[in-house]
Amino acid sequence: MITNFPDILFMYTRRFRPSFRDNRFSRPSNFSRFGSRGRNMKGGNIHEFIRRANVKSTQVFPTQAVNEILFSTLDLPESLKATIVRHGYQKLTPIQAQGIPAIRAGKDVIGIANTGTGKTAAFLIPLVENILKDYNYRALIISPTRELALQTRDELRKFSGNMPIFSTLCIGQSSMQIQISQLRHDPHVVVGTPGRIKDLINRRILRLEGFKMIILDETDQMLDMGFIHDIKEIISHLPTNRQSLFFSATVSPAISRLIESFVKNPVTISVKTQETLTNIKQDLVRLDKKVGAKMEKLSSLLRLEEFKKVLVFGRTKHGVERISRTLFQKGFKVTSIHGDKAQFQRQQAIRMFKENVVKIMVATDVAARGLDIANVTHVINYDIPQTYEDYIHRIGRTGRANLSGTALTFVEE
Repeated sequence: MITNFPDILFMYTRRFRPSFRDNRFSRPSNFSRFGSRGRNMKGGNIHEFIRRANVKSTQVFPTQAVNEILFSTLDLPESLKATIVRHGYQKLTPIQAQGIPAIRAGKDVIGIANTGTGKTAAFLIPLVENILKDYNYRALIISPTRELALQTRDELRKFSGNMPIFSTLCIGQSSMQIQISQLRHDPHVVVGTPGRIKDLINRRILRLEGFKMIILDETDQMLDMGFIHDIKEIISHLPTNRQSLFFSATVSPAISRLIESFVKNPVTISVKTQETLTNIKQDLVRLDKKVGAKMEKLSSLLRLEEFKKVLVFGRTKHGVERISRTLFQKGFKVTSIHGDKAQFQRQQAIRMFKENVVKIMVATDVAARGLDIANVTHVINYDIPQTYEDYIHRIGRTGRANLSGTALTFVEE
Protein backbone atom coordinates (compact mmCIF):
# COMPACT_ATOMS: atom_id res chain seq x y z
CA MET A 1 0.00 0.00 0.00
CA ILE A 2 1.18 3.55 -0.68
CA THR A 3 0.55 4.45 2.94
CA ASN A 4 3.46 2.21 3.94
CA PHE A 5 5.92 4.77 2.51
CA PRO A 6 5.15 8.12 4.21
CA ASP A 7 8.64 9.51 3.80
CA ILE A 8 9.35 8.48 0.25
CA LEU A 9 6.18 8.52 -1.79
CA PHE A 10 5.06 11.73 -3.42
CA MET A 11 2.12 12.79 -5.54
CA TYR A 12 2.93 14.26 -8.89
CA THR A 13 0.79 16.00 -11.47
CA ARG A 14 3.38 15.83 -14.20
CA ARG A 15 3.16 12.76 -16.38
CA PHE A 16 6.29 10.76 -17.04
CA ARG A 17 7.01 9.13 -20.37
CA PRO A 18 9.29 6.09 -19.97
CA SER A 19 12.21 5.55 -22.27
CA PHE A 20 12.77 2.28 -24.07
CA ARG A 21 16.34 2.90 -25.04
CA ASP A 22 18.44 -0.24 -24.98
CA ASN A 23 20.96 0.21 -22.13
CA ARG A 24 23.07 -2.87 -22.01
CA PHE A 25 26.40 -3.21 -20.31
CA SER A 26 28.34 -3.06 -23.59
CA ARG A 27 31.73 -1.49 -24.17
CA PRO A 28 33.34 -0.33 -27.39
CA SER A 29 36.49 -2.14 -28.38
CA ASN A 30 38.58 0.96 -27.69
CA PHE A 31 37.48 1.17 -24.04
CA SER A 32 40.28 1.28 -21.50
CA ARG A 33 39.32 1.22 -17.85
CA PHE A 34 42.50 2.89 -16.71
CA GLY A 35 42.99 5.25 -19.62
CA SER A 36 42.94 9.03 -19.62
CA ARG A 37 39.17 9.37 -19.58
CA GLY A 38 37.35 10.65 -16.50
CA ARG A 39 39.88 13.25 -15.49
CA ASN A 40 37.97 16.36 -16.48
CA MET A 41 34.72 15.52 -14.74
CA LYS A 42 33.37 16.73 -11.45
CA GLY A 43 34.57 14.46 -8.69
CA GLY A 44 37.87 12.65 -8.40
CA ASN A 45 39.77 10.50 -10.87
CA ILE A 46 37.76 7.30 -10.73
CA HIS A 47 40.36 5.34 -12.72
CA GLU A 48 42.97 6.15 -10.10
CA PHE A 49 40.53 5.29 -7.30
CA ILE A 50 39.94 1.81 -8.73
CA ARG A 51 43.65 1.25 -9.34
CA ARG A 52 44.57 2.21 -5.77
CA ALA A 53 41.73 0.14 -4.33
CA ASN A 54 43.21 -2.99 -5.88
CA VAL A 55 46.79 -2.37 -4.78
CA LYS A 56 48.00 -3.86 -1.54
CA SER A 57 48.15 -1.17 1.10
CA THR A 58 51.50 0.08 2.37
CA GLN A 59 49.95 1.97 5.28
CA VAL A 60 49.11 -1.01 7.44
CA PHE A 61 50.92 -2.92 10.15
CA PRO A 62 51.26 -6.55 9.15
CA THR A 63 50.16 -9.16 11.67
CA GLN A 64 50.65 -12.87 11.86
CA ALA A 65 47.93 -15.10 10.50
CA VAL A 66 45.60 -16.51 13.13
CA ASN A 67 44.00 -19.91 13.26
CA GLU A 68 40.25 -20.22 12.98
CA ILE A 69 38.63 -19.55 16.36
CA LEU A 70 35.06 -20.29 17.37
CA PHE A 71 33.16 -18.00 19.72
CA SER A 72 32.02 -21.06 21.63
CA THR A 73 35.64 -21.74 22.66
CA LEU A 74 36.20 -18.30 24.24
CA ASP A 75 36.33 -18.01 28.00
CA LEU A 76 33.42 -15.58 28.21
CA PRO A 77 30.51 -15.38 30.66
CA GLU A 78 27.94 -17.98 29.66
CA SER A 79 25.16 -15.41 29.28
CA LEU A 80 27.27 -13.40 26.83
CA LYS A 81 28.42 -16.49 24.95
CA ALA A 82 24.82 -17.66 24.59
CA THR A 83 23.76 -14.26 23.20
CA ILE A 84 26.60 -14.30 20.67
CA VAL A 85 25.73 -17.78 19.42
CA ARG A 86 21.98 -17.00 19.41
CA HIS A 87 22.60 -14.19 16.91
CA GLY A 88 24.46 -16.46 14.51
CA TYR A 89 28.06 -15.59 15.36
CA GLN A 90 30.22 -18.70 15.04
CA LYS A 91 33.76 -17.87 13.89
CA LEU A 92 35.83 -14.87 14.87
CA THR A 93 36.90 -12.60 12.02
CA PRO A 94 40.61 -11.67 11.93
CA ILE A 95 40.07 -8.26 13.61
CA GLN A 96 38.02 -9.99 16.32
CA ALA A 97 40.51 -12.82 16.79
CA GLN A 98 43.33 -10.33 17.39
CA GLY A 99 41.44 -7.41 18.89
CA ILE A 100 39.27 -9.14 21.49
CA PRO A 101 42.18 -10.72 23.44
CA ALA A 102 44.09 -7.42 23.49
CA ILE A 103 41.03 -5.49 24.72
CA ARG A 104 40.24 -8.14 27.34
CA ALA A 105 43.83 -7.78 28.57
CA GLY A 106 43.17 -4.08 29.20
CA LYS A 107 45.45 -2.76 26.47
CA ASP A 108 44.88 0.39 24.41
CA VAL A 109 44.15 -0.71 20.85
CA ILE A 110 44.29 0.85 17.40
CA GLY A 111 42.29 -1.46 15.14
CA ILE A 112 42.50 -1.14 11.35
CA ALA A 113 40.38 -3.35 9.13
CA ASN A 114 38.33 -3.24 5.97
CA THR A 115 34.69 -2.31 6.35
CA GLY A 116 32.34 -5.20 6.97
CA THR A 117 34.91 -7.29 8.86
CA GLY A 118 33.43 -7.12 12.35
CA LYS A 119 35.14 -4.15 13.99
CA THR A 120 32.07 -3.27 16.06
CA ALA A 121 31.77 -6.71 17.63
CA ALA A 122 35.50 -6.64 18.34
CA PHE A 123 35.04 -3.87 20.89
CA LEU A 124 31.45 -4.50 22.06
CA ILE A 125 31.99 -8.08 23.22
CA PRO A 126 34.82 -7.20 25.67
CA LEU A 127 32.83 -4.15 26.79
CA VAL A 128 29.78 -6.24 27.69
CA GLU A 129 32.06 -8.68 29.52
CA ASN A 130 33.60 -5.85 31.56
CA ILE A 131 30.14 -4.63 32.62
CA LEU A 132 29.03 -8.13 33.60
CA LYS A 133 32.09 -8.39 35.83
CA ASP A 134 31.60 -4.93 37.35
CA TYR A 135 28.24 -3.16 37.14
CA ASN A 136 29.95 0.11 38.04
CA TYR A 137 31.88 -0.05 34.77
CA ARG A 138 31.17 2.88 32.44
CA ALA A 139 32.17 3.39 28.80
CA LEU A 140 31.84 6.12 26.17
CA ILE A 141 31.52 5.31 22.45
CA ILE A 142 31.88 8.18 19.97
CA SER A 143 30.82 7.86 16.33
CA PRO A 144 31.10 10.43 13.52
CA THR A 145 27.46 10.25 12.37
CA ARG A 146 24.07 9.82 13.97
CA GLU A 147 23.37 6.75 11.85
CA LEU A 148 26.54 4.99 12.93
CA ALA A 149 25.92 5.86 16.60
CA LEU A 150 22.40 4.43 16.37
CA GLN A 151 23.69 1.31 14.67
CA THR A 152 26.34 0.82 17.37
CA ARG A 153 23.76 1.22 20.14
CA ASP A 154 21.54 -1.37 18.45
CA GLU A 155 24.47 -3.78 18.16
CA LEU A 156 25.21 -3.26 21.86
CA ARG A 157 21.61 -4.15 22.71
CA LYS A 158 21.93 -7.26 20.59
CA PHE A 159 25.00 -8.48 22.44
CA SER A 160 23.65 -7.56 25.88
CA GLY A 161 20.32 -9.30 25.25
CA ASN A 162 18.22 -9.42 28.41
CA MET A 163 21.16 -8.61 30.67
CA PRO A 164 20.76 -5.60 33.00
CA ILE A 165 23.02 -3.41 30.85
CA PHE A 166 21.74 0.06 30.05
CA SER A 167 22.81 2.54 27.40
CA THR A 168 21.92 6.03 26.24
CA LEU A 169 22.07 7.36 22.69
CA CYS A 170 23.22 11.00 22.58
CA ILE A 171 22.87 12.43 19.09
CA GLY A 172 21.63 15.61 17.46
CA GLN A 173 18.13 16.05 16.03
CA SER A 174 16.80 13.87 18.85
CA SER A 175 15.15 14.92 22.10
CA MET A 176 17.67 16.52 24.44
CA GLN A 177 15.25 16.12 27.36
CA ILE A 178 14.97 12.38 26.88
CA GLN A 179 18.74 12.06 26.71
CA ILE A 180 19.18 14.15 29.87
CA SER A 181 16.60 12.03 31.67
CA GLN A 182 18.34 8.80 30.68
CA LEU A 183 21.78 10.12 31.65
CA ARG A 184 20.49 10.90 35.13
CA HIS A 185 19.89 7.18 35.53
CA ASP A 186 23.66 6.64 35.10
CA PRO A 187 23.76 4.21 32.14
CA HIS A 188 26.63 1.81 31.69
CA VAL A 189 27.35 2.95 28.13
CA VAL A 190 26.92 6.32 26.44
CA VAL A 191 26.93 6.20 22.63
CA GLY A 192 26.88 9.45 20.70
CA THR A 193 28.30 11.96 18.28
CA PRO A 194 30.98 14.50 19.25
CA GLY A 195 28.79 17.62 19.10
CA ARG A 196 25.98 16.33 21.32
CA ILE A 197 28.37 14.71 23.79
CA LYS A 198 30.35 17.93 24.12
CA ASP A 199 27.11 19.88 24.63
CA LEU A 200 25.99 17.54 27.41
CA ILE A 201 29.39 17.81 29.08
CA ASN A 202 29.24 21.62 28.95
CA ARG A 203 25.77 21.51 30.51
CA ARG A 204 27.27 19.40 33.31
CA ILE A 205 24.76 16.67 32.57
CA LEU A 206 27.32 14.13 31.36
CA ARG A 207 30.21 13.67 33.76
CA LEU A 208 33.03 11.40 32.63
CA GLU A 209 35.13 11.14 35.79
CA GLY A 210 34.02 7.58 36.45
CA PHE A 211 34.30 6.27 32.89
CA LYS A 212 36.89 3.55 32.38
CA MET A 213 36.81 3.13 28.59
CA ILE A 214 36.55 5.35 25.53
CA ILE A 215 35.98 3.99 22.04
CA LEU A 216 36.37 6.11 18.93
CA ASP A 217 34.77 4.43 15.94
CA GLU A 218 35.60 5.52 12.36
CA THR A 219 38.27 7.76 13.85
CA ASP A 220 39.58 8.93 10.52
CA GLN A 221 36.25 10.38 9.50
CA MET A 222 35.84 12.24 12.79
CA LEU A 223 39.19 13.89 12.28
CA ASP A 224 38.46 14.59 8.61
CA MET A 225 35.17 16.22 9.61
CA GLY A 226 36.99 18.62 11.91
CA PHE A 227 36.05 17.03 15.22
CA ILE A 228 39.62 16.84 16.47
CA HIS A 229 39.24 19.71 18.96
CA ASP A 230 35.93 18.33 20.24
CA ILE A 231 37.52 14.90 20.68
CA LYS A 232 40.46 16.38 22.58
CA GLU A 233 38.12 18.30 24.87
CA ILE A 234 35.95 15.25 25.54
CA ILE A 235 38.97 13.09 26.31
CA SER A 236 40.28 15.76 28.72
CA HIS A 237 37.24 15.08 30.94
CA LEU A 238 38.06 11.37 31.20
CA PRO A 239 40.23 9.98 33.99
CA THR A 240 43.87 9.35 33.16
CA ASN A 241 43.53 5.71 34.13
CA ARG A 242 41.33 4.48 31.31
CA GLN A 243 41.35 2.14 28.32
CA SER A 244 41.31 3.80 24.90
CA LEU A 245 40.23 2.02 21.72
CA PHE A 246 40.38 3.44 18.20
CA PHE A 247 38.80 1.60 15.28
CA SER A 248 38.69 2.60 11.65
CA ALA A 249 38.80 1.25 8.12
CA THR A 250 41.47 3.76 7.07
CA VAL A 251 44.19 5.38 9.15
CA SER A 252 46.88 7.52 7.56
CA PRO A 253 50.30 7.88 9.20
CA ALA A 254 49.39 11.44 10.27
CA ILE A 255 46.19 10.27 11.92
CA SER A 256 48.07 7.39 13.56
CA ARG A 257 50.47 9.86 15.16
CA LEU A 258 47.55 11.91 16.40
CA ILE A 259 45.80 8.87 17.85
CA GLU A 260 48.94 7.73 19.58
CA SER A 261 49.06 11.01 21.49
CA PHE A 262 45.87 9.87 23.27
CA VAL A 263 46.95 6.35 24.21
CA LYS A 264 49.55 4.51 26.26
CA ASN A 265 51.66 1.86 24.56
CA PRO A 266 48.91 0.95 22.12
CA VAL A 267 48.64 -2.36 20.36
CA THR A 268 48.16 -1.67 16.66
CA ILE A 269 46.22 -4.38 14.89
CA SER A 270 45.70 -4.38 11.15
CA VAL A 271 44.20 -7.15 9.10
CA LYS A 272 44.07 -5.18 5.86
CA THR A 273 45.81 -6.67 2.84
CA GLN A 274 44.42 -4.21 0.32
CA GLU A 275 42.10 -1.24 0.44
CA THR A 276 38.95 -3.10 -0.60
CA LEU A 277 37.72 -6.60 -0.04
CA THR A 278 38.57 -8.98 -2.85
CA ASN A 279 34.92 -10.03 -3.17
CA ILE A 280 33.86 -6.56 -4.37
CA LYS A 281 33.87 -6.34 -8.17
CA GLN A 282 34.60 -2.79 -9.33
CA ASP A 283 33.56 -1.59 -12.77
CA LEU A 284 32.74 1.51 -14.81
CA VAL A 285 29.59 2.31 -16.76
CA ARG A 286 30.43 4.60 -19.71
CA LEU A 287 27.76 7.09 -20.75
CA ASP A 288 27.46 9.92 -23.22
CA LYS A 289 26.60 13.40 -21.98
CA LYS A 290 23.12 13.46 -23.46
CA VAL A 291 20.53 14.85 -21.06
CA GLY A 292 18.82 11.99 -19.26
CA ALA A 293 21.35 9.33 -20.22
CA LYS A 294 22.45 8.68 -16.65
CA MET A 295 18.92 8.20 -15.37
CA GLU A 296 18.05 5.96 -18.34
CA LYS A 297 21.04 3.77 -17.58
CA LEU A 298 20.29 3.69 -13.84
CA SER A 299 16.69 2.71 -14.48
CA SER A 300 17.62 -0.06 -16.90
CA LEU A 301 20.15 -1.52 -14.45
CA LEU A 302 17.74 -1.44 -11.52
CA ARG A 303 15.25 -3.49 -13.51
CA LEU A 304 17.74 -6.33 -13.93
CA GLU A 305 17.05 -9.32 -11.70
CA GLU A 306 20.50 -9.42 -10.13
CA PHE A 307 20.15 -5.87 -8.76
CA LYS A 308 18.29 -7.09 -5.70
CA LYS A 309 19.34 -4.52 -3.09
CA VAL A 310 21.03 -1.38 -4.34
CA LEU A 311 22.64 1.65 -2.69
CA VAL A 312 22.92 4.62 -5.06
CA PHE A 313 25.23 7.50 -4.16
CA GLY A 314 24.75 11.08 -5.27
CA ARG A 315 26.94 14.10 -4.59
CA THR A 316 24.46 16.61 -3.16
CA LYS A 317 21.34 16.57 -1.01
CA HIS A 318 19.22 18.10 -3.76
CA GLY A 319 20.63 15.68 -6.31
CA VAL A 320 19.84 12.68 -4.11
CA GLU A 321 16.27 13.86 -3.63
CA ARG A 322 15.89 14.41 -7.39
CA ILE A 323 17.19 10.91 -8.17
CA SER A 324 14.86 9.39 -5.58
CA ARG A 325 11.78 11.19 -6.88
CA THR A 326 12.55 10.34 -10.49
CA LEU A 327 12.99 6.66 -9.65
CA PHE A 328 9.68 6.73 -7.79
CA GLN A 329 8.00 8.22 -10.84
CA LYS A 330 9.37 5.31 -12.84
CA GLY A 331 7.71 2.83 -10.49
CA PHE A 332 10.61 1.82 -8.21
CA LYS A 333 10.29 1.31 -4.46
CA VAL A 334 12.92 3.74 -3.25
CA THR A 335 13.91 5.77 -0.23
CA SER A 336 16.60 8.37 0.35
CA ILE A 337 18.87 9.64 3.11
CA HIS A 338 20.72 12.94 3.38
CA GLY A 339 21.56 15.68 5.85
CA ASP A 340 18.41 17.77 5.31
CA LYS A 341 16.15 14.99 6.54
CA ALA A 342 15.04 14.87 10.15
CA GLN A 343 16.55 12.11 12.26
CA PHE A 344 13.34 10.06 12.39
CA GLN A 345 13.12 10.21 8.59
CA ARG A 346 16.68 8.99 8.24
CA GLN A 347 16.08 6.17 10.70
CA GLN A 348 12.89 5.23 8.87
CA ALA A 349 14.70 5.16 5.52
CA ILE A 350 17.46 2.91 6.86
CA ARG A 351 14.94 0.61 8.55
CA MET A 352 12.90 0.24 5.35
CA PHE A 353 16.03 -0.54 3.34
CA LYS A 354 17.33 -3.03 5.91
CA GLU A 355 13.97 -4.79 6.13
CA ASN A 356 13.59 -4.94 2.34
CA VAL A 357 10.46 -2.79 2.30
CA VAL A 358 12.30 -0.95 -0.47
CA LYS A 359 15.10 -2.35 -2.58
CA ILE A 360 16.80 0.96 -3.45
CA MET A 361 18.24 3.64 -1.19
CA VAL A 362 19.73 6.83 -2.63
CA ALA A 363 22.21 8.55 -0.34
CA THR A 364 24.85 11.18 0.10
CA ASP A 365 28.12 10.19 1.73
CA VAL A 366 26.46 10.46 5.16
CA ALA A 367 25.42 6.83 4.64
CA ALA A 368 28.79 5.61 3.42
CA ARG A 369 30.66 5.55 6.69
CA GLY A 370 30.22 2.52 8.89
CA LEU A 371 26.61 1.60 8.18
CA ASP A 372 26.16 -2.16 8.24
CA ILE A 373 23.27 -3.10 5.97
CA ALA A 374 23.19 -6.77 5.09
CA ASN A 375 22.97 -8.21 1.59
CA VAL A 376 23.55 -5.05 -0.45
CA THR A 377 24.21 -6.57 -3.87
CA HIS A 378 25.27 -3.39 -5.69
CA VAL A 379 26.65 0.05 -4.96
CA ILE A 380 26.19 2.55 -7.77
CA ASN A 381 28.15 5.78 -7.81
CA TYR A 382 25.69 7.88 -9.78
CA ASP A 383 28.05 10.80 -9.11
CA ILE A 384 31.79 10.21 -8.83
CA PRO A 385 33.01 10.66 -5.23
CA GLN A 386 35.25 13.62 -4.49
CA THR A 387 38.01 11.69 -2.73
CA TYR A 388 39.53 8.25 -2.72
CA GLU A 389 38.52 7.78 0.92
CA ASP A 390 34.89 8.48 0.05
CA TYR A 391 35.11 5.95 -2.77
CA ILE A 392 36.45 3.26 -0.44
CA HIS A 393 33.76 3.82 2.14
CA ARG A 394 30.99 3.93 -0.45
CA ILE A 395 31.84 0.66 -2.13
CA GLY A 396 32.46 -0.96 1.26
CA ARG A 397 28.69 -1.04 1.79
CA THR A 398 28.55 -4.13 -0.45
CA GLY A 399 30.56 -7.34 -0.24
CA ARG A 400 30.11 -7.52 3.54
CA ALA A 401 30.27 -10.64 5.72
CA ASN A 402 32.20 -12.52 3.02
CA LEU A 403 29.41 -12.11 0.44
CA SER A 404 30.16 -10.96 -3.08
CA GLY A 405 29.17 -7.50 -4.25
CA THR A 406 29.49 -5.17 -7.21
CA ALA A 407 30.43 -1.48 -7.24
CA LEU A 408 29.62 0.47 -10.41
CA THR A 409 30.61 4.07 -11.18
CA PHE A 410 28.94 6.15 -13.87
CA VAL A 411 31.37 8.01 -16.11
CA GLU A 412 30.09 10.61 -18.59
CA GLU A 413 32.31 11.04 -21.63
